[in-house]
Amino acid sequence: NLVIIRMLLDNTFIRRIVGFTNHKHAFDLFAPLLFNYYANALNLLCEMNKKLERHFPRSAFACYAFNLGGKVRSYIHTDHLNLPFGWCAITALGTFNPRKGGHLVLWDLKLVVEFPPGSTIFIPSAILRHSNIAIQPGERRLSFVQWTAGGLFRWVDFGFKSAKAFQDEVGKQAAEEANSRRWKEGLNLLPRLSDLTST
Repeated sequence: NLVIIRMLLDNTFIRRIVGFTNHKHAFDLFAPLLFNYYANALNLLCEMNKKLERHFPRSAFACYAFNLGGKVRSYIHTDHLNLPFGWCAITALGTFNPRKGGHLVLWDLKLVVEFPPGSTIFIPSAILRHSNIAIQPGERRLSFVQWTAGGLFRWVDFGFKSAKAFQDEVGKQAAEEANSRRWKEGLNLLPRLSDLTST
């Protein structure tokens, strides 16, 4: 499996997707404060533990999933272990007619979105229920997903300690207050419509 994973990580087209998604492009352009929070957390993790390997040097994301089943389809779910106020990047791949299938369904927003091959979307996957529609017979749909687990941010924010160790150190009430503060600060990292229209 390591040989296959290395081939995927070194693939020119995957590297281009990661490049477009991250630094000085989509994520950084539309949500610079959130992007910086992701990038700083990953930088701190890698500085603290030199054994950690960054798969893509300019990416702010720590985790990647290659869904290569040929007819990749997800059922209604949330990625509850992701950062609650964070984004994950989903890229559709393959050869399919996006008008007849492969749509992205954002259940809480009551939206069904045409999602052609080569498209990338950022969603708060931890709190937004999502799925996709099946494709037509004879077509192929794959996906590439980029995200960072919420626990990694908590580990960094708590001084490189587990939630339990942090709570043992500061007490239950202080730990709850820290979590509440993290949530409020996280919401302030999200872009506002005024941010996009003022430039």
